[in-house]
Amino acid sequence: MAKQKKQPRPKAETPKGFRDYFGADVTQRTEMLRKIAEVYHRYGFDPLETSAVETVEALGKFLPDVDRPNEGVFAFEEDDKWLALRYDMTAPLARVAAQFRNDLPSPYRRYTMGPVWRNEKPGPGRFRQFYQCDADTVGSGSVAADAEICAMLSDCLEAVGIERGDYVIRVNNRKVLNGVMEVAGLAGDDKEAERGVVLRAIDKLDRLGEQGVRDLLGEGRKDESGDFTKGAGLSEAQADVIISFLRVGIAQFENHQAVHKLQHEQVVTDNVAVDTFSGQNPNYSAIQTLNGLVGDSTIGLEGVAELEAIAKLLFAQGYFSDRILVDPSVVRGLGYYTGPVYEAELTFDVQNEKGQTVQFGSVAGGGRYDDLVKRFTGQEVPATGVSIGVDRLLAALRATDKLPGDDAGPVIVTVMDRDRMADYQSMVATLRNAGIRAEVYLGNPKNFGNQLKYADKRRSPVAIIQGSDEAERGVVQLKDLILGAKLAEDATLEEWKSQPAQTEVPVADLVREVQAIIARHQ
Repeated sequence: MAKQKKQPRPKAETPKGFRDYFGADVTQRTEMLRKIAEVYHRYGFDPLETSAVETVEALGKFLPDVDRPNEGVFAFEEDDKWLALRYDMTAPLARVAAQFRNDLPSPYRRYTMGPVWRNEKPGPGRFRQFYQCDADTVGSGSVAADAEICAMLSDCLEAVGIERGDYVIRVNNRKVLNGVMEVAGLAGDDKEAERGVVLRAIDKLDRLGEQGVRDLLGEGRKDESGDFTKGAGLSEAQADVIISFLRVGIAQFENHQAVHKLQHEQVVTDNVAVDTFSGQNPNYSAIQTLNGLVGDSTIGLEGVAELEAIAKLLFAQGYFSDRILVDPSVVRGLGYYTGPVYEAELTFDVQNEKGQTVQFGSVAGGGRYDDLVKRFTGQEVPATGVSIGVDRLLAALRATDKLPGDDAGPVIVTVMDRDRMADYQSMVATLRNAGIRAEVYLGNPKNFGNQLKYADKRRSPVAIIQGSDEAERGVVQLKDLILGAKLAEDATLEEWKSQPAQTEVPVADLVREVQAIIARHQ
C-alpha cells in the first residue's frame, strides 16, 4: 500500500495586500474614531452599521459581458446570486436609504465607521482592506447640508489634534466646472472624451504645475523619461479659459494663510456680521472672479451661487477662509459628484519615501451625489457626505506626534507558589476593581526570571511579588519596572540606594501604592 503523502504545514503569512493591527495601532485608531464620533453625534448624526456583504447589484460593480463581478470587489456566488464585500460606505447607505425609506426620518443623517475591501493591486501604502469613516445627509437638497458637512469636517480635524493653520478644506462645485466647460466649447455628449482628459489634466495641477496642465490641455506632454501623454487637443483660446479657472484656485491656495490672518483678526475684532462677506475676504473675491468666468452659462451661474451660499453660511458660523476655502482647482471625484465637492488637505511638511519635503496632502473628501439612491427607487433623492481616510489621518497624527504613546501594559501579579493561585487571583481582582489594568502571570511559573521578562515584553509598569514569607507577614513586594529600567541604564550606587526600584508595602496599601507608581510615570 502506498504511503499517504503528508500534507505540508500551512505557511504563516498575511495574504497579499492585507495586514495585521497590534496593540497601539488599534487603541490609537479607536481613540481617534471616538473623538470623531463625538463630533458627528454633536451635529445630530446617528450611527449606522451595515452588513459587510452586499449584493453586487446594490454595489453596482460588475461587467456587463461576464457572469462575475470585475476585479474591483471581492465577490462570490450563492444561490445563483453574486455577493461581494463592500468597497465603500456610500453604496450600502444608498441601499439602506431606499430599503427603509418609509421608516427613516427625512432627511436621514448617519455616520459609520469600519473596514472596506477592494480587490485592487496592492502597493506601498495601498492595501486591500482599510478603514473608512463617513458622515452623510440623505434627503436634503439644501446647500446648508453641504456647508454643515464642511464645518463638521473642520471640527473633526481639530478634535483629533490637527491644529488650525495645518489644514484647509477646499470647496468646489461640479456645476461651476460644467459652466467653464460650456464657455470653452466643451459641452455636449460628443465632447465627453475631451472633458475626461481635461478633468485628468486639472487633477495633475499640484504635480505638474500650470504649464504641465496647459500641455495636457493641448497636444500633450512628454515627461522626463520621454514618455508622451496625449492631450485633450484644445485650442489656445479654449485652454486659456480652463487655465483662467485654475488660476483662481492657485491664487486661493497660495495666499489663503497670509491673507486670511489679517482678515480673521479683523473679523474677530469687529464681530463682523454675515452681510459683510465682501471686500478683502478671499472666498468672496474668488466667487466674484468665477462669476465672470462662467459667463452666461446657466449651470455655471447656479454652481457659483451655491458656492457663495455655502461660504456665507460658514462665514456666519465663524468658519473663515483660514479653515474652509473656495478653491476651483479641486476636481477629484467630479465625475461622480453632482454639485459641491470638498477635500480636506493637511498643509504641513513631511518627508516622503524619497526624502523630499512635501505637504502631507489629502485626508478626506466628499460632496453631493444626488443620483445614487435613484438607482433603487427611480426617484431623485438628494444626498451629500464626506469620507475620512482613517489610515491617512492616523499617519498624519503620527507625523506630528499628535498621538499618545504606546499604552502602558497591565500590572503583573507574579506567581511564586502554584497552590496559592486563588490568592493571586484575589489580588488582581482587587486591582481591577480599583480601575487598574492588571493580570496574573498564567505561564509556567517555575522560572521567575521568565515572569519578569514577560512583564517587560508587556510593557508593565509594576510587578507584584508575594511568596509564602510575604503572605505570612501580610505584605507584598512592588517592583517598579520603569524606574528599574532607567536605573539599570546609567544609575550610580547612591541613586540605586536613594531610589529603590523594589519596595515592600502592606497588602492593605496595595492599591494606593500601585496607583502612586503608575501616576509617577504618567
